[in-house]
Amino acid sequence: QVQLVESGGGLVQAGGSLRLSCAASGRTFSTYAMGWFRQAPGKEREFVAAINWSGSITSYADSVKGRFAISRDNAKNTVYLQMNSLKPEDTAIYYCAAGLAIAATEEGYDYWGQGTQVTVSS
Repeated sequence: QVQLVESGGGLVQAGGSLRLSCAASGRTFSTYAMGWFRQAPGKEREFVAAINWSGSITSYADSVKGRFAISRDNAKNTVYLQMNSLKPEDTAIYYCAAGLAIAATEEGYDYWGQGTQVTVSS
């Protein structure tokens, strides 16, 4: 069992930056791939980024490639999402998730956090 708690969301102007954190409970964090997803109002939840258990492999949605960076610190049981050059269309609730292998679909993840709101003003 893994429990995930996101933090770091907030209100930022377009062009600004935010860093989201996702703290995981449990001793097995380092064995899980981690992903970030987001859900904007009236839209389905979508993949943002993912990282494998060691941090050696990452994957990004085309919409965030070059602007967002996912990383993890297994000693701290935490995964991060650095978001730069934010746009109003990045406004959403951001969720982190844990799964057995890196994946770009919700079905690839077994555990989810409660989400953190990111709002980008124009």
